[in-house]
Amino acid sequence: MGSKFGISLFVLILVFAGTADAQAKRNSRQPATPEPTATPSPIGPKKNERPVSTGTSARIPATIVDKEPLYRYEFTQPEFVVSRIVIEHDDTGKGNISFEKKSYGEPINEPIVISAPTLERLKTTFQTLNFLDSTENYQFERDYAHMGNIAITLKNAGRERTAKYNWTTNPDAKTLMDDYRRIANQFVWIFDFNLARENQPLETPKLVDAFAGLLNRNEIADPHQMLPFLQAVSNDERVPLIGRNHAGKLVKQIEKQKKN
Repeated sequence: MGSKFGISLFVLILVFAGTADAQAKRNSRQPATPEPTATPSPIGPKKNERPVSTGTSARIPATIVDKEPLYRYEFTQPEFVVSRIVIEHDDTGKGNISFEKKSYGEPINEPIVISAPTLERLKTTFQTLNFLDSTENYQFERDYAHMGNIAITLKNAGRERTAKYNWTTNPDAKTLMDDYRRIANQFVWIFDFNLARENQPLETPKLVDAFAGLLNRNEIADPHQMLPFLQAVSNDERVPLIGRNHAGKLVKQIEKQKKN
């Protein structure tokens, strides 16, 4: 009896040992659960990312409304940081701006709305020049292509004319050139700022400084159109405090000029 009990106990021990060994082998074949790893953050701005709507330009399709009259301005200077700018708009000021900037690597195309006062200045200048009927060559006798070439086109009632020049002594042709340059400055700056705010907010105070420089040199088409944008910047916690404070000062500066 004792001998049989001893044999049975020995068999049970062997079975248990075999089961434990098999379980250990199965566990050894299963891979260990990997430790979670943090997803690396992208370095630098997302160049293709479009900024959030600012309120200064209506979100319309990025193609000009196909109705006349149509206005088109093109600037080209391959050596400049912004090497090409095209502004197209209709008689209400709605249109788009496309530009090429070395740091972006691809053309940018954005809808814009030109403010009523700026649009009225443009229309008045086109009328003063009698643009469609005139054959005047606005180009100065000396070539200043190093400053950039421009081409301004007006199309209306099946008629079309393009004037090309880089410098002029005609005061109205110069006004037309200057106004379109200011429009370009205004909307390219808006795009640059929005992109920096989304991707590199620490760069935004420098951009506010740049806007102040443009404003003080009268290089913004309509400072009053910029008030809602600048007011939003002054309250945006993504923008460092120094940038918010400067934007608030610019709001007061523009409002003071508006009263005067």
